[in-house]
Amino acid sequence: MSNPGAHSIAVDHVFAALADPTRRQILEHLSLAEGASASALATQLPVSRQAIAKHLQILHEAGLVTRRRQGKAMVFRVEAAQLAATGRWLQRIAKKWQIQHPPNPLSGVATSSG
Repeated sequence: MSNPGAHSIAVDHVFAALADPTRRQILEHLSLAEGASASALATQLPVSRQAIAKHLQILHEAGLVTRRRQGKAMVFRVEAAQLAATGRWLQRIAKKWQIQHPPNPLSGVATSSG
């Protein structure tokens, strides 16, 4: 059986990594490519290569990207497994919420005052 505390920490790291709009942009760029280096990403985003490298390190620590040396460059790719696991966690929370708070069938129905 997996350690629920470890999963909670992983989800926390994912949310912390995704809280930054630049990191979300990096993930979007990486998802459209077969991989990219920090230098390549810096040509597409309005931040320095050094800033991109720091963001990539945070994404890597959260399990959202993998890195592999390709020649002289370090190439980063999206790692979907951790994002998918976080998505499943969100779905479980949403399902529990819907069970505990079913939609009101009258919501959205206009009422008139006499």
